[in-house]
Amino acid sequence: MVVIHYTAMQTAAAAVDTLCNPETQVSAHYLIAEDGQVMALVPEDQRAWHAGAGAWGDVTDVNSRAIGIELANTGLAPFAAPLMDALTDLLRGIMRRWAIPPERVIGHSDMAPGRKIDPGPRFDWQRLAREGLAIWPQPVPDSDLDDAGFVALMHRFGVTATDDPDLLLRTLRLRFRPRHEGPRDPVDAAIIRDLATRFPVDGRAPSA
Repeated sequence: MVVIHYTAMQTAAAAVDTLCNPETQVSAHYLIAEDGQVMALVPEDQRAWHAGAGAWGDVTDVNSRAIGIELANTGLAPFAAPLMDALTDLLRGIMRRWAIPPERVIGHSDMAPGRKIDPGPRFDWQRLAREGLAIWPQPVPDSDLDDAGFVALMHRFGVTATDDPDLLLRTLRLRFRPRHEGPRDPVDAAIIRDLATRFPVDGRAPSA
């Protein structure tokens, strides 16, 4: 899989200093600067320390199963156009080389709910989905879900690091409804029904 991050630092140069410093115990396979420069920091077939604690589906050691891409962004600003162009080119190559489907391109927040929020609400997931490099829901709003049903579908989609329905709702919205607030509603339910049906981590459609 691929995990997308932001650096939460002011410049790409500062991020390089951190990612290449053994004392920080953090690294990534790639860093993309604001101007679109792609820096390869760790070979794709080697482990990088970018994900930390968390899970995606039944994968609990994400560092051993994922390529990490850091994007030079503070988390507060839109992602620069040259950076996004470079990301799409980089993703195409990675996904082709490793036969990674779009549903296995995730954000750090997806596998570490509550601990991480990157790449954050300013990241353009819809652009990646339009280019076949990520997924986007096609919800048909119907009725809401109870907590147990919502948690079960979130787990089926892959967000398995928590059972807390409120945290799971925040995680879902961070990626798919970043400007929406308030209690869970039928649109949230429709989004996760669609995602869990079309992209279950175990390849089986849910019964809920």
